[in-house]
Formats: sequence, structure tokens, C-alpha cells
Amino acid sequence: MKPYYLILVLLISLKFHDVSAQSALTDQEKKEGWKLLFDGQTTAGWRNYGSDKIGEAWKVKDGVLYLDTSKKKDWQTHGGGDIITEKEYENFELSLEWKIEACGNSGIMFNVVESKDNQYAWYSAPEVQVLDNACHPDAKIIKHRAGDLYDLISCSTETVKPAGEWNQVRITSNKGNLELWLNGVNVVQTQLHTSAWDELVKGSKFKDMKAFGKANKGHIALQDHGNGVWFKNLKIREF
Repeated sequence: MKPYYLILVLLISLKFHDVSAQSALTDQEKKEGWKLLFDGQTTAGWRNYGSDKIGEAWKVKDGVLYLDTSKKKDWQTHGGGDIITEKEYENFELSLEWKIEACGNSGIMFNVVESKDNQYAWYSAPEVQVLDNACHPDAKIIKHRAGDLYDLISCSTETVKPAGEWNQVRITSNKGNLELWLNGVNVVQTQLHTSAWDELVKGSKFKDMKAFGKANKGHIALQDHGNGVWFKNLKIREF
């Protein structure tokens, strides 16, 4: 075999190795009960909110799940829309990485309840904000910045990386105790389904949404807010 063929084979091998590395569990993670939410190659396990299919704008490349926003539709994307896990989760730890385009906006939601009364996933589900804090208008609004529990609780400290760089998120929800971690720092901690929680909701934009923040379990959702967003290393373990 000629040398340049060997180099080509090596490059292809390294590419596929990188893809699998982004979508695989270590032996220790398997022992701890982690499961992949994204296999790195397909959109299996995900569908649009209110549908049994997933929009064609949600694509996979090089072990990354991303939203192709080349065709806009109002404030979202043609063929996009919020996507949710097929399975529902109650007590869990979710881990993933995200990056956002310049001036972009998206979100990660949990305890999503599908209902004819809930037009969008965010009618019922709390959201971890995904945002370019440097130039998106929402960054000027308290409780709307990256890592915030959107419109409810601000980050205790800002740890988000600039647009185009990967951020690591952990969401732990266990018997009402909620912790949000961004890039290794615990930035939000609160207790769901208490009188204090109810007061937080009453003071937010969700106050008139009867289902918001009420569920003990639900789907995980990734938001289409009309901006390019990328996700990888999505995994979860249940308690």
C-alpha cells in the first residue's frame, strides 16, 4: 500500500474514533448507571414536541446533534421546532455539552409535559438558558443569561464560555432538589414543588401557565429558538 493511502486510512480511522469517543460511556459510567441520550450518529430517541417524528433541520455530523437554521420560520426554524426525548424522567442527573452561534439563543428543558393545552414545551417545563451573553438582547435581562434557570433564578456566578465554544452542563433533579452546574461550577440550587417555588413562578413570565413547573417527571427538551446550536455527549442516569 502506498504511503498516501496509509495516511488517508489513518485520517478516516481517527475521524470515526473521535465520533465514537463523543458518544460512548466509560466502564465506570456504565457501572454508575449512565445511559446515552444521543448515539452520535442518528437522532434516534428524539422527536418533535407534539409529534412522533423529528424535523429535518435537526441533523447529526461528527458526533454532534445540531440545528440547521438555514431556513427560518418566524422565530424558529423551518423543519426544526423543540425536540424531546421519547422517554420521561423523574429523578435524574443529565450531562451534556452545548455551544451557540454568535448572538444566539436556545435552552435545555426538563419535566416537559405534552398536552393539548401546552402549545410549546416551555409552557410546562423549567429551562436552563443557553445564550451568547456577549451580544444577545436577553443577556441584558436579569435571570435570562446563560446558565440561569430561565426567568426564575440567576446564576450565582458567571462561568459561560464565548459563542462558538463548548460549555458543559449538569442538571440534577432528585426528589425536588434541583442543581444546575455550568463548566464545573454549581450555579443554581433550589427546591421544586414548595411554597417558595410557587412564589418564584408567580413572579415570573410563567405565572399564567397553569402547568408550568408542576410536574414531578417529564421529557428532556432541546429548544429551537431560531439560532444555530450544537449539542454533544448527552447522557443521563436515573436515581
